[in-house]
Amino acid sequence: MRISIIIPVLNEAERIGSLVRYLCANGGAAVSEILVVDGGSRDETERLAAEAGACVIHAAVQSRAAQMNAGAREATGDLLYFVHADTLPPPTFVYEIEDALRQGYVMGCFAYRFDSDNFWLQINAYFNQFNFLWCQGGDKTFFIKPALFRELGGYNEYFVIMEEYDFLRRAMPRYPLVTIRKYALVSARKYQKNGWLRVQIANIIAFNLFRLGVAPLRLKRFYKSMIR
Repeated sequence: MRISIIIPVLNEAERIGSLVRYLCANGGAAVSEILVVDGGSRDETERLAAEAGACVIHAAVQSRAAQMNAGAREATGDLLYFVHADTLPPPTFVYEIEDALRQGYVMGCFAYRFDSDNFWLQINAYFNQFNFLWCQGGDKTFFIKPALFRELGGYNEYFVIMEEYDFLRRAMPRYPLVTIRKYALVSARKYQKNGWLRVQIANIIAFNLFRLGVAPLRLKRFYKSMIR
């Protein structure tokens, strides 16, 4: 199996080099390419990603949905694996993904923990092991077979926020999603910067507005007003 790892980025110079090197070191020969899709970074993200061994793609639109779709179009592997810049998959991610595929799954993700011992973040992390829609999100990373990704139409670029929830809302009624309980490690930077309660309130409101059909641009403006 050849895995294409797709990482949407914007101003991630602090992390992207170490992430790419980590994925190369732990993915071995199974990782055929790492596609870093830049949305217009103004720092050294592109240079550091390329130096670490990634192929850098310039997205026409600064939007995670558009960036991930751009990466998927360029990917040549047998499996697409979407990873956020502030998430480290478990070191055994290749073995775990291959095992899930052997069990018959065609898409899946990893449960995760935060790089913080904050009690409330540990509570948050507990719930992401479940498959309810509200327990999903890009921090869990996401793998899927390319043919299925295309069949489902990829990420809907209308959703400039909550794009992963929209995709899984369409995919999960038709195909089983496996959540692998080998933990990814996610940066707690958003919570440290804004405070746990503020982020939690913003997430709850955003998810419910999404379910009520509020326009994504309006939803994104709300979220940006809450979270720096």
